Order: sequence, then C-alpha cells, then structure tokens
Amino acid sequence: MSACPLILTILGGVAAGTLGALLGLGGGVFLIPFLVLVLNVPMHQAIATSIVAVIATSSAGAAMNVERGTVNIRLGMLLEIVTVLGALAGGVTASVLRGEVLAKIFAALLLVISGTMAVNRRFTSVHPYEPRGERSRLAGEYYDEAARETVSYRVRNLPATMAVSFVAGNISGLLGLGGGIFKVPAMYLLSGIPMKAAAATSNFMIGVTAAAGAFIYLSEGHLNVLVAAPAGLGVLAGSMLGVRLSRVLRAESLKMVFVVVLALAAFQLLIR
Repeated sequence: MSACPLILTILGGVAAGTLGALLGLGGGVFLIPFLVLVLNVPMHQAIATSIVAVIATSSAGAAMNVERGTVNIRLGMLLEIVTVLGALAGGVTASVLRGEVLAKIFAALLLVISGTMAVNRRFTSVHPYEPRGERSRLAGEYYDEAARETVSYRVRNLPATMAVSFVAGNISGLLGLGGGIFKVPAMYLLSGIPMKAAAATSNFMIGVTAAAGAFIYLSEGHLNVLVAAPAGLGVLAGSMLGVRLSRVLRAESLKMVFVVVLALAAFQLLIR
C-alpha cells in the first residue's frame, strides 16, 4: 500500500473510531462506506476490516468506560445474550424477507427512532414487577464530568429493550449494520438509561458479537492485513479520543449527534 492510501486509511479509521466510541456504534457504519467508496476496497474485505475495527473500538473504549463507571455491566451481559440469539436466528429472517425489503423496513424504523429522539420523547413506564422501594440489580450510577453531577438511573421496560436487542442481533448479520444503532436508542427511549451510559454499555457489548464474526471472515480469507492493520490502528486511536470527548460533551449534544447519524444510516439503507 502506497503512502497516500495508507494515510487515508489511518485517518478514516480515526474518524470511525472516534464516532464509534462516542456513540456506542463500533464504527463500522462509517468505516465500510469509506473503504468501499473512497479506497475501492472490495466489500468483503471492507466488512472484515470493519469487524476488526469494532473489536478495537470495543476493547479500548470499554476499558476506559468501565473505569469511569459509565458501563452497566450486568445489563450489557444480559442484552448481549439476547443479541447473539438474534444473530443465530438471522437465517430464518433471510429466508422470509428479501434483503432489499428488510433494508427499507429498517430504514423507515431508523427515521422514526431519530425523530423520536430529536423531540426527546421517552417510553419509560414502570414495569409492574419492578421493585419500587429499593434499587434493582440493574440500576446504575456514574459521575458526569461535563454536567459535574452524579447521575443515578433505574432500568425500566427491560422486556421491550431485550426484544429490540434480539432484532439488533438479527440485523447485524443480515445488513452489516452494528447492533448498537438499535440498542442505544432502545436503552435510551425504552429503558430510560442516560445517553452516555447507553452508548458506553453498547460499546462494551459490540466487541463480543464482532469477535465471533472475525473468525468466520478470517477463515474464508477475506481479511486483508494491509488494509486492516492501518485501519485498526486509526480506530484504536480514534476510540480513545471518542471516550475523552464523551467526558466533555453534554448528554443533549451527544444525543443530537446520534440523531444525525441515525438519519444518515437510514438514507444509506434507502439508496442501497
């Protein structure tokens, strides 16, 4: 790889890693179009590189977020089990709906989600079996450095968020989208989890899903080390930057960035 493509690959990785760690998306939704459209990397190699990038983002970002206390580890482990089950069921969905139809459905859904987040409408009614006089085991707390306050929250509507996580796992395998693009809004809108905690918890989860996919692409020979290595280095640096940015950005600003990304992802699906 010559100097110019190498530098572009690293810079693309930095941008993808920054946004991926900041929003809990992993970065694949940004890196794949960049590699295919700008650097003419074959799609399978781009997806394999994206999976490596997601692992790098999750590994670096999750460690820093766990240290800060923004990750809800118990919730993340629970939702990841459901996500993996959804990914295993992807073959059933693929046999029922064509990819083009599925892409249009989820594009419309993303537009609805982004609009709902933009107007800040939440659906956080208390579950009838949720303990009211004590903190539940899934409750969380962290210190928001931007707002200079301690944020405490409880996880509500857990069955609904688990259902969305199942669908997110299904989508990840079928459309090549990271499950975080659905899990973050679900945690924020349905379970009432603060945006920073939702993004950090999603970032904690996505590496597990990506690790399984990495072995498949590696065994089939789709991983181009000359592309994946510089992209991975860029993503690693960008993910650390993204975590640091999340400390100084207010939750409302982070939410609006996520809304814009959701809308762009929806339009990308519509024009596929």
